[in-house]
Amino acid sequence: MKPFLLMTFLMLAGAAIAEPAKEESGNLLPNGNFEADTKGAGWPDFWAHPQGATWEVEEGNHFVRLKSEKPGQMVMVFRAIEIKPEYKALELSFRARHADIKVGTQSWFDGRIMMNFKAAAGETLKPGPKAPTFKGTSKGWVDKSQKIEVPEGAKSLEMMLTLFNVASGSIDFDDLKLVSVEKTPATIAPMPVDNPASLPPELHVAGNQLQTAQGKMVWLQGLAVPSLEWSVGGEKVLKSIEVGIDQWKANAIRLPVNEQYWFGRAGAQKDGGESYRKLVDQAVGAAGSRGAYLILDLHRFRAPTTEHVEFWKDAALRYRNHPAVLFDLFNEPHGISWEIWRDGGEVTDKPKTDAPAENKEKLKKFKSVGMQALVDAVRKAGAKNIVIAGGLDWGYDLSGVAGDFALKDPEGNGIMYSSHIYEWKGNWQKKVLDAAAKYPIFVGEVGADKDRMPFIPAERHEDPAVFAPDVLGLIQKNKLNWTAWAFHPKAGPKVLADWNYTPTEYWGVYVKRALAGEAFEMKKMR
Repeated sequence: MKPFLLMTFLMLAGAAIAEPAKEESGNLLPNGNFEADTKGAGWPDFWAHPQGATWEVEEGNHFVRLKSEKPGQMVMVFRAIEIKPEYKALELSFRARHADIKVGTQSWFDGRIMMNFKAAAGETLKPGPKAPTFKGTSKGWVDKSQKIEVPEGAKSLEMMLTLFNVASGSIDFDDLKLVSVEKTPATIAPMPVDNPASLPPELHVAGNQLQTAQGKMVWLQGLAVPSLEWSVGGEKVLKSIEVGIDQWKANAIRLPVNEQYWFGRAGAQKDGGESYRKLVDQAVGAAGSRGAYLILDLHRFRAPTTEHVEFWKDAALRYRNHPAVLFDLFNEPHGISWEIWRDGGEVTDKPKTDAPAENKEKLKKFKSVGMQALVDAVRKAGAKNIVIAGGLDWGYDLSGVAGDFALKDPEGNGIMYSSHIYEWKGNWQKKVLDAAAKYPIFVGEVGADKDRMPFIPAERHEDPAVFAPDVLGLIQKNKLNWTAWAFHPKAGPKVLADWNYTPTEYWGVYVKRALAGEAFEMKKMR
């Protein structure tokens, strides 16, 4: 269905259904059990009746069935619910039974309950509630429920029971109930821990250090294991974590991820991101079971948006208070002011710095929510895990943090600030060390390369035999937490020469020696 046709359908459906007062049970969906047909219309009261939907009965029990008669057909039962100011959170419960639902031409063309909160003027509020989805065939009726946070300014909730352009299939719905509940962290259980005794101790920020509950300082030193930011299946992620910890002696792994893959929105994904999320779970388990920490890095650029808030609401629920997991909120902010970095605002299509372009990112205008909104999203999920906030200039510059733009975290285990240090980044004292005097610093990316990248001025390219020991000396002298980029033979600066985990002679050998405990001297400040 084309967007304008869908909007027309929703407007007509919404206008046609008069919403009664809620039932004594508190259900905001009267006739949610589909039993009442007071008009004798052969269809339950208060529900829009589209083509492809039927009112069925089995052993005296009524329910609604949606069935796709042809590939790509949209079948949707609509309901609009008034949201009163006192509603802060809702709980949706229902029964569903589905058969032979085959995904359509896009990964999200499946069976689902779509929900949108609307403001007074009719605009959709984002991010919206997570949609329950259905694929394949269920084993009979299944009971499901979920809690939904009501966003500020919401006046109505659109609910659409949908076969969304599927190739084939049917789905039955019954006993829908939507009730107002107290606003508390969602009831999604955090990731289970198989062997708690093997996990590293939970950390918190104390001054400019990370400490355990017993006050022991912990110094994170490790490796960045990329590929999940560009590949839904990753590239030897679990093996690399195993080798990095067991053989290279890392006690921390930085794992870049992509929010589109997390929610299953890439064209090749057919499972709503389930396999991708499970792989991240396995990565957390691989690190945690070895007594190491995993830094979950949302590997995005420029400035955070509502999509990134949506990711952290979900990921923070999944890993909330897991002692091995830290949250790296946003990879490399750049081209914005410190005010927008912290508080959000309009981002122009031109960067506000003269820094060279460090990737092929296309600039565009958009509204940023700011880094504080990401911290708040994590804490509202009930997660106290340490959060990490990267500075400006592609994650390098922390001068604003050392000044007046530090973030607030009254409800968690604290904030660590991240800097990415490469050879073309100068003024280490102002950009990194001033902040390190106040806060714990995480050098989430650091590397030395034998080849000069095109955007690096010739005069800024250094011999890695000089830069590598100097930057490691900087890190060691100031006890900066760090993960070397990159434990992958195709992502430069390369720590690995090949998939036999051979260290590159210009960077990897220095990293491996540093992780083994060798001390390096910083002979020259940059």
